[in-house]
Amino acid sequence: MTKFELIKELTLALLYLTSTEEDENGTAVKKSWKGYPFEALDELTEDELISWKKSSKAVYLTEDGAKKAEEIVKKLNLK
Repeated sequence: MTKFELIKELTLALLYLTSTEEDENGTAVKKSWKGYPFEALDELTEDELISWKKSSKAVYLTEDGAKKAEEIVKKLNLK
C-alpha cells in the first residue's frame, strides 16, 4: 500500500468515525465535515501535541505530538 492510499483510507475512517447519522428525504445517511472537528484540534492543542492558529489552514505537530503519532503508527502497524 502506498503512502497516499494509506492517507485516503485513514481520512475515510476519520470521516466515518466523526460522522453523525441524519435523515435526508427518508434515507439515513452519515454526514461529516470535510475537515477535522475544532474540538479535537483544541484538545490536541491543550495536550500540547499540536499547535495552530484559527486563521491558518496548517496544523503543526509538536515534538511530543510527533513522537505520539509515531507510537500510534507503530501500534497500528501502519509502517
